[in-house]
Amino acid sequence: MAVKKKIPMRKCVGCGEMKPKKELMRILRTEEGSFVVDAEGKKNGRGAYLCRSVECFRKAAKSKGLERSFKQEIPQEVYERLEKEMGEIGE
Repeated sequence: MAVKKKIPMRKCVGCGEMKPKKELMRILRTEEGSFVVDAEGKKNGRGAYLCRSVECFRKAAKSKGLERSFKQEIPQEVYERLEKEMGEIGE
């Protein structure tokens, strides 16, 4: 009898779809309060998940999905830096 391994699912804050954790990118708020892209999903801190597309990132920025996830306002400079980082990782 084979044991079926459970695949962890996470919800994208941009499009709202449930996808396997490995297919999503994690945006992380560190203990210092800075925001970074955690491509491996292993760093410590509060995280929110996004599809690996710039369109989902823009949807999350427009609908304030990241701000809801982190329960705080996010400055525009942070959005611009995160979008640049996501573009570099996605290529």
